[in-house]
Amino acid sequence: MVEMNMIQALNSALDIQLKNDDSVIIFGEDVGFFGGVFRVTDKLQQKFGSHRVFDSPLAEGGIAAAAFGMGINGLRPVVEIQFADYIFPAYDQIVNEIAKIRYRSGGEFSTPITFRTPAGGGIKGGNHHSQSPEAQFTHTPGLKVVYCSTPNNAKGLLTAAIESNDPVIFFEPKRCYRGPFYGDPHNVPTWKGHPKSEVPEDYYKIDLEKAEVVKEGKDCTVIAWGAMIHVAEEGIKDSGLSCDLIDLQTLIPFDRDTIVKSVNKTGRCVIVHEAPKTSGFGAELSASIQENCFYSLESPIIRVAGWDTPFPHSTEWDYLPNPERIATAIKKTMEE
Repeated sequence: MVEMNMIQALNSALDIQLKNDDSVIIFGEDVGFFGGVFRVTDKLQQKFGSHRVFDSPLAEGGIAAAAFGMGINGLRPVVEIQFADYIFPAYDQIVNEIAKIRYRSGGEFSTPITFRTPAGGGIKGGNHHSQSPEAQFTHTPGLKVVYCSTPNNAKGLLTAAIESNDPVIFFEPKRCYRGPFYGDPHNVPTWKGHPKSEVPEDYYKIDLEKAEVVKEGKDCTVIAWGAMIHVAEEGIKDSGLSCDLIDLQTLIPFDRDTIVKSVNKTGRCVIVHEAPKTSGFGAELSASIQENCFYSLESPIIRVAGWDTPFPHSTEWDYLPNPERIATAIKKTMEE
């Protein structure tokens, strides 16, 4: 095991995949010569050559279309969309072509493409560098949607995503690239000394479709993903209650069994995500829990999420869920 931050863990996964599989190629916005705007692909072009790690124009639709052609012809592209906010020009290619080709071709073709994209707020990026659009893709059959939260699961999940024969949208919480985010903008820790900064140096894979129970308790189940895992952990501490904390990791297909087991035990549930509340993925989880755990529920399921507004710049910290809002929600589930 080696201590890594999330950038180093992702870089390690990409390095090993390039080394182990000649069909893996990496391209996207500034990923080649510059090594990525967040340095995730640093030195990979020098190591593997510009025919396997290369830059693309700033044209997300073209990036997705090129990856589509590569994927159905035997390559395994890993493309970077520099910010998740900019993935929408590629939406038609991803949703109408890439996600559906296995079904349309009766299984003759598949598109083993991984779309890496930094997502979420916390860096004062305003509404074009802060959104978390996972729900835009969880509604599309044919896609897998993954959202890492720590260096350890970033490496393991990215390995599994690249090896998947289905297209994967892989969200990376950019606020956690260099350290966990606990909801306090004035507290900026690094990953140094954090247990989840310990990452296997060699090949490492975490199966998709599996959630992780980060913390075990008896009073309430708290479900989150991405940067919100760390904020939820702080909210649980502030609540003074004993909670299960579930890191969903893979949103589609999500680990229903782990969630149902936990909610049947605690009888209460709080779902946390930073995307807007209305039609966010928390709504799907809430419906699924209601369908599967109705007779175990002791109180209504509560969602703590971003507000139903465009992502603000000057009031970013009021928009993002914080420990206080999460603690209040947890305590509310305990009310008679």
